[in-house]
Amino acid sequence: MPEDTQTNTPTAVYDAGAIEAKWQEAWDAADLFRARRDESKAKYYVLEMFPYPSGRIHMGHVRNYTMGDVIARYKASAGFSVLHPMGWDAFGMPAENAAMASGGHPKDWTYGNIADMRAQMKPLGLSIDWSREFATCDPEYYGQQQALFLDFMEKGLVYRKNAVVNWDPVDMTVLANEQVIDGKGWRSGAEVERRELTQWFFKISSMAEELLEALGTLDDWPAKVRLMQENWIGKSRGLQMVFPMSEPAHGLDGIEVYTTRPDTLLGASFIAIANDHPLAKALEKDDAKLAAFNAECRKSGTSEAELEKAEKQGYDTGLTVKHPLHEGETLPIWVANFVLMDYGTGAIFGCPAHDQRDLDFARKYDLPVIDTFFAMDDDTAVGTEAFVPPKTEKVRWVDQPAGVEVATGQEAIDATIDWAEARGLGTGKVQFRLRDWGLSRQRYWGCPIPVVHCEDCGVVPEKKENLPVTLPYDEGGKPIDFTVPGNPLDRHPTWRDVPCPSCGKPGKRETDTMDTFVDSSWYFARFTAPRAETPTDMADADYWMNVDQYIGGVEHAILHLLYSRFFSRAMQATGHLPAKCDEPFNALFTQGMVTHEIYQTHDDRGRPVYHLPEDVEVKDGKTVLKDGGQEVEVVPSAKMSKSKKNVVDPVSIVEAFGADTARWFVLSDSPPERDVEWTASGAEAAHRHLARVYRLATDTMAMEDGPGEDDDALLREMHKAIHDVTGGIESFGFNAAIAKLYAFTHTISRSKAGRDAKLQAVKALVQLMSPMTPHLSEELWAMLGAEGVVSRAPWLGAEGLVAQAPWPKADESMLIEDTITMPVQINGKRRAEIHVPREADKAEVEAIAMATDAVQKSLDGATPKKVIVVPGRIVNVVV
Repeated sequence: MPEDTQTNTPTAVYDAGAIEAKWQEAWDAADLFRARRDESKAKYYVLEMFPYPSGRIHMGHVRNYTMGDVIARYKASAGFSVLHPMGWDAFGMPAENAAMASGGHPKDWTYGNIADMRAQMKPLGLSIDWSREFATCDPEYYGQQQALFLDFMEKGLVYRKNAVVNWDPVDMTVLANEQVIDGKGWRSGAEVERRELTQWFFKISSMAEELLEALGTLDDWPAKVRLMQENWIGKSRGLQMVFPMSEPAHGLDGIEVYTTRPDTLLGASFIAIANDHPLAKALEKDDAKLAAFNAECRKSGTSEAELEKAEKQGYDTGLTVKHPLHEGETLPIWVANFVLMDYGTGAIFGCPAHDQRDLDFARKYDLPVIDTFFAMDDDTAVGTEAFVPPKTEKVRWVDQPAGVEVATGQEAIDATIDWAEARGLGTGKVQFRLRDWGLSRQRYWGCPIPVVHCEDCGVVPEKKENLPVTLPYDEGGKPIDFTVPGNPLDRHPTWRDVPCPSCGKPGKRETDTMDTFVDSSWYFARFTAPRAETPTDMADADYWMNVDQYIGGVEHAILHLLYSRFFSRAMQATGHLPAKCDEPFNALFTQGMVTHEIYQTHDDRGRPVYHLPEDVEVKDGKTVLKDGGQEVEVVPSAKMSKSKKNVVDPVSIVEAFGADTARWFVLSDSPPERDVEWTASGAEAAHRHLARVYRLATDTMAMEDGPGEDDDALLREMHKAIHDVTGGIESFGFNAAIAKLYAFTHTISRSKAGRDAKLQAVKALVQLMSPMTPHLSEELWAMLGAEGVVSRAPWLGAEGLVAQAPWPKADESMLIEDTITMPVQINGKRRAEIHVPREADKAEVEAIAMATDAVQKSLDGATPKKVIVVPGRIVNVVV
């Protein structure tokens, strides 16, 4: 132990392991971090994006949760009731993959990992209210999610429809666009098919305008995140029009097109339709080649990124449409692999000169490329790159339909829509890129969708008194076989086959489960009352919501945050959140990654072999393997990756140096929004500094009583430190706050102040460090408190935990310097500096400057030609 717990006698060395275990036990005994609803106090809700229970925490976890912990501890000291909870985003495919690989069960794998990760996180000393912990795979949680689903369904926010999806024929499941890689399933490697299935959807598109407009109110969100959401929602005003068929075909008189660039109509050279367009489907019945082409298109992914990089493919249907602006001119109709049915009308007109995708297609199939506008000072025709200036840039137009000659793209778009509407050629229409949220997943380990299919009644919502609809653990006492492809729920008759909740006749449960994004789209609300028998308790939600500070990775900047914003509004509409909660997160912070060098050698075939950081060492200026001494190649720092073994185990760091060292390092090395590189030398330096603070405290306690030479100067620096560190924490400038703490530690060490002033300064240092290094701070706070420090400031009490002590406040009067330092130049060169009263007038400053040795020696008894005094800045003496 670092001290005798009865006498508080400190040991000579900083023993992090003993100190941290001791104070974590003290916090637990005091139930210190339990969130309490106290109407007499302001609240503060800080939340980090909860983790997936993979089984091991990593340094990214340490950084993320330490940032939240600093804010939570600071706000508690500032007098707020703080809610700082933890949970687990626990459903999803990795658990089923593990079950397939090991023959186990997703539930056992998941809860085992949760236990392991909780055990790894607790030594970090996080001020988490563990009494509110839950996992999204807890029936108590997903049962309330099912209740929300039923309420959304009743409100018209959930519906079923046929939709074209990515289907993995081996795993027999729908894949998200991101899970289709080069046309193959990410796990099975099978060729993905495009199938039309009946799917469940949340009607997020009904809130597109509101979700877009509200972005303007999120002042405490990163601008890049708001822009990403704005682009994803994708509001545009365009023209909806019909290109008449040259000859009617399959009951169609024309092809309806929605375009956001009607200004380029004169550049049209072809019509392209999706492979799922009604005309393409009709034509393929009598055209085997087109049927084969469409089938190939349906194997590819539908994400924008994939469509952009995929080779453009087309099939000429032989049909044409009439050009709406040129009498007697026609445009060919092609089926193209880059056109989708789920945006606009499933048909576009191609303007190759001003769209790179269209240009690539036109060059491949030798279609016309017609320039409709040029740069203001360049008449060069389009070659291999389309001319696509910003819509705000002025260009020169060629025979523009609306008669525009020089205008921006947006001006031309607006003018063309008005022109087309006046002539009955089309209708101006606002569209959104945002599609409704398809939530159906054909897998076991997810929240069951609480409906029953009945031949007589149709789709029947489950009765709420029957919730939760829980996942079956086994099949008739036998383990579920996850090695069989497909959804185990489809082949589980005792779970699947149930009476209809409406008529009582035989029915079948819905065997699709919910997308895991659903689980994470409302967990923040559940934390306000995690044991409530309804999704939320309105009194608790009204007190704790909104989340004041949300912290997480920028990789969730679009879907998770957008879905959470939708859920807040849907929960409002169904009576589960108060009116103020349309936006769930008041402030958002996206932290950088933790990175590390990669160490690699190569095998006999030249393939890289990666090595863990603990397996290498530096000898004679070279990085070598500890075992055998082989030199390794050091690859520049990159995101920590298990596959490349450039990972650092937080558990081993805590065991070697202590949690406070890990916390201090991840906060100190760079601004929190940037990546931080983990280095062994950096961790060792952080540990040495904490040991130095420990020694500084014990050495100060051992000083003899009595005043010193610069007590006031040290106390003035103390108040500056309080001011700067507080500002750093409040602005998420943790590295700047720590830099100030380093400097303040150095100031105390060098100060010639007396014991009383030094003890005050040390105790202030200890408290300012407490959000970052809570264990060390508790230890030193107890030592200094037991010493009975006489304080000139009310926050420096002699009893209680530092975690419960009021946050120090800087005395504004102590931040004002009584004297200032001014350089003295002689003939333009700096020769001295003087310390003068801040309020000194020019004459007084000049007198002090003239009395310096440097000026007297330069004058050598003569009179200066000129003395220039710039108050508060400089004195220049011309000799």
